[in-house]
Amino acid sequence: MTKGTIKTLIRHRGFGFINAEDGREIFFHQSGLVKGDFDSLNEGDKVEFEVEKGDKGPRAINISVSAPESA
Repeated sequence: MTKGTIKTLIRHRGFGFINAEDGREIFFHQSGLVKGDFDSLNEGDKVEFEVEKGDKGPRAINISVSAPESA
């Protein structure tokens, strides 16, 4: 699994972009979420995901929102 952070959300279109730990910017669609709710996502949330080859470049799938770290 790859780890990253939600960079941008385009809520009305149902997609966004993740900054992966390796520096890549990865597209995702709300249908790629398996753990978490698109409407409750926020920019800066930590996620884990797999990457597949999409029509226009890499695409995140099997996205799970990481539990917040306790302080």
